Amino acid sequence: QPGKPMQNGYIERFNRFFREDILDAYYFNDIYQLQKISDNWREDYNFNHPHKSLGNISPKEFMPRFDEEFKFFIKSDPNNNYLSKLEVS
Repeated sequence: QPGKPMQNGYIERFNRFFREDILDAYYFNDIYQLQKISDNWREDYNFNHPHKSLGNISPKEFMPRFDEEFKFFIKSDPNNNYLSKLEVS
């Protein structure tokens, strides 16, 4: 339901990080500057930022632990939906 952040905690957490790290931290001269800063932030968030769903480690740390599984799923799943198939211990 709209207006209930507790029902969608993952996106609410992401929105909070994005607002604090980007929207509240910078003044943008144009949309291109916003895009560039957002792209850099997204790359850092997706590879270096610890994620609760990965046991509070970064994806960069997580991936080597499951290297063989990733290789298998990447080859067997052309849509790259392999992350949803992995168990995190």
